[in-house]
Amino acid sequence: MTMSTLLLVDARNLEPPEPMDRALAAAALLKKGQCVRMLLHREPFPLYAMLETMGLVFRTQLSPEGDFVILFAHAQGDLPV
Repeated sequence: MTMSTLLLVDARNLEPPEPMDRALAAAALLKKGQCVRMLLHREPFPLYAMLETMGLVFRTQLSPEGDFVILFAHAQGDLPV
């Protein structure tokens, strides 16, 4: 995945509602073939329902540092492995 297809949203240590605002802004800009990689210090359960409503797919991973890495895109094939 190239840098032009990966959008990074680093929302670690931001206070609500800023992480949600940034996630939704990135989702609104997301084009087919692109993926958002969002970094958070806690799991964003409310975001998952919103992404589904927008027709986006997502996957959450826990980094070795303890941050949550949420990947979301229009299609499963646009999420990195």
